[in-house]
Amino acid sequence: MPSPCTVQQMTKEQTGVILLNMGGPEKLTDVRPFLYNLFSDREIIRLGPFFMQKPLAWLISKRRAPKSMETYEKIGGGSPLTAITIEQERALEKMLQENGAYRVVTAMRYWQPDSATALQNLAAKGISKIIALPLYPHYSCATTGSSLNALKLAIKQSASPFTLQTIQSWPTQTQYIKALANKIQEAVTAFSPQIPQVVYSAHSLPVSFIEKGDPYVDHIKASISAIEQLTNLPGKLCFQSRSGPVEWLSPSTPEMLTQLAQKGCKNILMVPISFVSDHVETLYEINMLYRDQAKELGIRLKSTSSLNCDPLFIEGLKELVLAATL
Repeated sequence: MPSPCTVQQMTKEQTGVILLNMGGPEKLTDVRPFLYNLFSDREIIRLGPFFMQKPLAWLISKRRAPKSMETYEKIGGGSPLTAITIEQERALEKMLQENGAYRVVTAMRYWQPDSATALQNLAAKGISKIIALPLYPHYSCATTGSSLNALKLAIKQSASPFTLQTIQSWPTQTQYIKALANKIQEAVTAFSPQIPQVVYSAHSLPVSFIEKGDPYVDHIKASISAIEQLTNLPGKLCFQSRSGPVEWLSPSTPEMLTQLAQKGCKNILMVPISFVSDHVETLYEINMLYRDQAKELGIRLKSTSSLNCDPLFIEGLKELVLAATL
């Protein structure tokens, strides 16, 4: 039996890992408050002057909720993102145990558990050393940046002392790239003997973000280049999930499908490149909306399965944590 002092020392030496993700409405009644949280974030969209942000977010969320609820109904009545992230959290913690004392928790940007809750869970275990691991491989101020800022604010407001190490991006992390390449190679066999056109679909972003220096697109292209070295299958990049009257990255995924159809393309393998977990963008947009559009255009469209808790992907997350621990 270790002495109380030894137990206390072991607790102090634990490292907390916080997985940062966007979150999503877990049931239909969550949709409107989730949208309100999303549109209240001035780091991704500025709705008039500062004092108007929350009132306008309330109005927009009220207007958009019914349509969004219809979409979530089509994928089972809510987003599986939180449940999948919790599974990733547990898988990562289990894999880390052979390398030291780690406690992994989750912090969602626009839903629960939020950063304050994650910090409370770590503080209750006597953990003060934290590594923030965004589940966004490609840095953007709208995703990683916003999530890290929310975490830093929660640390500042916390009564407990924390030291924070952040992982900014990991677009070419070895196991992540191998896991994606494996998914592509597995999915290609469904088209045999034809070789499909690989299309990488990433979440879109306002062009203004890129013009201000956001590295998001460069990071995505770095990932694609690394994947292509393993698969020898050239791919095309497009962007999905536009929202709002601003200039977005192009071509959009629907535009890409139309362009390929006009060139006589008959088989497309779509890879959700900026998403590591299933959620509405993969389950509805890619596997329902875009698949139906492709069918109308005479194209057979299949998508790679999401990484979710793929052991190779979880191993990649472990390597990122270990590198940040040193």
